[in-house]
Amino acid sequence: MPLALLALAVSAFGIGTTEFVMMGLLPNVAGDLGTSVPTAGYLVSAYALGVVFGAPLLTALGSRIPRKRMLILLMGVFTIGNLASALAPTFGTLIAGRVLAGLPHGAFFGVGSVVAARLAGEGRQARAVAMMFLGLTVANIVGVPAATLLGQHLGWRATFLVVAGIGLAAMAALARLIPDLPHEQGAGLGRELRALGGRQVLLGLLTTVFGFAGVFAVYSYLSAMAVEVTGFSETSVTFVLALFGTGMTLGVLAAGPLTDRALRPTLYGALAGLAAVLVLFDFTVHVKWAALATVVLIGAAGSMTSTPLQMLIMNKAKSAPTLAAASNHSAFNLANAGGAWLGGIAIASGWGWTSPTLVGAALAAAGLLCAVVSGALDRDGAEPSRVVASGDADRERDTAQERVG
Repeated sequence: MPLALLALAVSAFGIGTTEFVMMGLLPNVAGDLGTSVPTAGYLVSAYALGVVFGAPLLTALGSRIPRKRMLILLMGVFTIGNLASALAPTFGTLIAGRVLAGLPHGAFFGVGSVVAARLAGEGRQARAVAMMFLGLTVANIVGVPAATLLGQHLGWRATFLVVAGIGLAAMAALARLIPDLPHEQGAGLGRELRALGGRQVLLGLLTTVFGFAGVFAVYSYLSAMAVEVTGFSETSVTFVLALFGTGMTLGVLAAGPLTDRALRPTLYGALAGLAAVLVLFDFTVHVKWAALATVVLIGAAGSMTSTPLQMLIMNKAKSAPTLAAASNHSAFNLANAGGAWLGGIAIASGWGWTSPTLVGAALAAAGLLCAVVSGALDRDGAEPSRVVASGDADRERDTAQERVG
């Protein structure tokens, strides 16, 4: 694999750390800025809001900027957002900093996915995209716990200063390791928008929303279930979450080569497996060793869907994949919010702490249905892991349409 993928993975590590670390720092932030923990929870939503709106907006604005330069600019915005968060004097300015830090998230992964696929070449594109996503999953194992510990001992501002430092290191790595891609300039906003409106792209985004909502319906309440149902102490919750992150990493590692070999079957299998292990968790959550094993499986099955979904949407967007790939991360964050909301409704309705597992299974099954419908609408159902470079689009359009349906 090209060394340039390391620069993308380092960037993804920083993005993943700042996205999830706030959940562990809410009490510290609330105490320091004189607000309640539930109110401080809006900081999590603020970042997600930045992702949802920033992905299509920044991708559209940068549609004609060379991709290497665009990646560096996006990490620059990310770094400024985290620095602004570290220096925020009030809760309102911290909200603004979190929104700013979230704005480049989806656009970076959209552009980065296209660059990774282009650098890897045919037959290894999904593995390249998975390597970038690996930085995101490793952040859940190493980055988030370490950053949380740092924030608890040195203050939450120190956490965001360190993340800003990771952003600067990522910018340097991108500048040094990503080659210039003169023929990889954006396809133009009009073509990107037309590609985004394609039936198969929209079905892919819908699959992401439902499928990942199933993951977050459970992940959002995993700590509470571990304590209230399984019987773990509050100090053991970090270990449970680290196991979830380990499962995510294993899932991403497996998804790359499997997607290169057979995209649709990998997606179907991951979504079906996710629905099955979420149902299983409703039973195993009562036994500690079984609950821990199932948590790893949930993380693995959930993350196994990310690479084939990203490749599917990029393939279906044909010669203008960047906006569609970025919008997929808006869909991930909608899934985050929607899954947490539905899981919370189930608990608030008196269905019990384990009820989000069945809600999540139903959502994963709905995602599988969307994926199957999408496959049935294809002429041949075959999905090669191939992304057409926009610079070669005019020359390859007919061939690309024939190959990806």
